[in-house]
Amino acid sequence: MSAPQVQVFGTKKSKETRAAERFFKERQVKIHFVDLTQRPIAKGELTRFVQKFGLNELLDLEGKAYERSNLAYLRTTEEGVIAKVIETPELLRLPLVRGGKVLSVGEDLDGWKAMLEDAQ
Repeated sequence: MSAPQVQVFGTKKSKETRAAERFFKERQVKIHFVDLTQRPIAKGELTRFVQKFGLNELLDLEGKAYERSNLAYLRTTEEGVIAKVIETPELLRLPLVRGGKVLSVGEDLDGWKAMLEDAQ
């Protein structure tokens, strides 16, 4: 049985991302951190989250980046929004966390705990 590990997509500035890192570190879970300011999320990876939660659940609709992007007013396809999110990670509710088959968005203690249970 291998030690549980998770993949955390976020930014160093995001307090929710730091909360996720702290949560998993305190439980000795190996973290693969992907800093979205350094490396954009892969389209396939993002699509996995979109399929589970829907695009609107992933967007930080209250965030400044969303306001600046004018996404609320643009008539665009889901593909167009996904492309914009890949180039502007601040549009996302961070962090996106994947542990095994369990995915979570934002600060989601229940989702994170489920990842640990899934790894048992």
